Amino acid sequence: MAEHEHVRVAVVGSGFGGLGAAVRLRREGVTDFVVLERADSVGGTWRDNSYPGCACDVPSHLYSFSFAPHPDWPRTFSGQEHIRAYLEHVTDVFRLRPHIRLNSEVRRMTWDGEKLRWDIETASGRLSADLVVSATGPLSDPKIPDVPGLDSFPGKVFHSARWDHDYDLRGKRVAMVGTGASAIQIVPAIQPLAGSVTLFQRTPPWVMPRMDRAISGAERWLHRQLPFTAQVRRGLLWGIRELQVQAFTKRPNELGAVEQLAKRNMARAIKDPALRAKLTPDYRIGCKRILLSSTYYPALAQPNVDVVASGLSRVEGSTLVAADGTEAEVDAIVFGTGFHVTDMPIADRVVGADGRTLAEAWKGGMEALRGASAAGFPNWMSVIGPNTGLGNSSMILMIESQLNYLADFVRQLDVLGGRAALDARPAAVAAWNHRVQERMKRTVWNTGGCTSWYLDANGRNSTIWPGTTTEFRRATRRVDLAEYEVLRPSAPASAVPDESAEATV
Repeated sequence: MAEHEHVRVAVVGSGFGGLGAAVRLRREGVTDFVVLERADSVGGTWRDNSYPGCACDVPSHLYSFSFAPHPDWPRTFSGQEHIRAYLEHVTDVFRLRPHIRLNSEVRRMTWDGEKLRWDIETASGRLSADLVVSATGPLSDPKIPDVPGLDSFPGKVFHSARWDHDYDLRGKRVAMVGTGASAIQIVPAIQPLAGSVTLFQRTPPWVMPRMDRAISGAERWLHRQLPFTAQVRRGLLWGIRELQVQAFTKRPNELGAVEQLAKRNMARAIKDPALRAKLTPDYRIGCKRILLSSTYYPALAQPNVDVVASGLSRVEGSTLVAADGTEAEVDAIVFGTGFHVTDMPIADRVVGADGRTLAEAWKGGMEALRGASAAGFPNWMSVIGPNTGLGNSSMILMIESQLNYLADFVRQLDVLGGRAALDARPAAVAAWNHRVQERMKRTVWNTGGCTSWYLDANGRNSTIWPGTTTEFRRATRRVDLAEYEVLRPSAPASAVPDESAEATV
């Protein structure tokens, strides 16, 4: 990277969000951009998460870009290796590699109010950009709890997103900490190999059958020869999930029938009443993400698996002690304890117009206009930002909506002409967030009786979008300049904004 390189747009991250942004920029005629990636290859979370059994819980034909359909998905629910290969394919088909800077982790980005640009320090050098697109994603930085005594554990310790493939689990006594989406895939994959598996379960998940199967050669041939058939398939998958949204957002009590299906799924494999009691949640289904697996419960029923219905409290040498006093002697600890979602580390590295970091600005909770723009951070946009997550559908749909917003953001800067920047008005951000949070009050994520990773340290849901993907696409179709302060080189970046602007959801 050149020492004083300047680009029009710097994209941070090369997962679905970053690569999608790169494709969209090229389609808008913008070729003066770079994609800054901290690792040595593209793929984001689908590069980092390579644990045994890793797969997507969204159907393949919906978990892909609409502008890059893939007729040859091998299974209805794709494995990690297939999704990562798809992202490499997108990178090549759209000729993105010349724009990608690998091993270029962003260490700091600072807004220069006089030059109206972002000065960026990376692991491979410095550069500046007129516009920054942050596509680091919420599932990128693993979270390992601060467990007393963990540092003295003599065995192997790693997080599911940093799987140690050199460590042989065969015959080992393995502790799996956590019962989220990763854990329910890992346990069935390692159970036949390990000497024993002890699952530390703080909260049991609701688990529905995963209707996975191989996609036949005839189906793939049909999708290749008649592409509209794949579009119809995608449309049906999308439509079903759009219809489900009402139950999650407005009528959570209707989810009781779904709970009965989940209980039957459990009962088919778990015959022991005591174990069933341990595995039965006490909160409304959907409050935490509904997990899909047809192998999780059968694995838990095996004689070499023990479920401890309590969180890990401390470590004493090779002994793990649960909060209820249960002890387990193990050789390895695998943490499936999630990620820094509501406290994304990238926020500590972004310094805005008033000298505050994004983390400081978000101390009371993450919030961004239409999930993209934070007040005081001009020409900075987030992909998969605050309140853009989904509880039942494909995040690719939300990403593409935010890419529409990005495209119009770039167009608006072109229309303004000259050196210009757009800074979200605090009133517009506040109005948008107020409407989102008001809609959130009656959703299952807020009323379901659970504590989930959707909630921040203040108990506020800053993660999930409380509506359909259609509503979000409509809300992000274009940029409303009334919601932004237009900055020029002659005007200070800290100009007092017009507090009359309002945002609608």
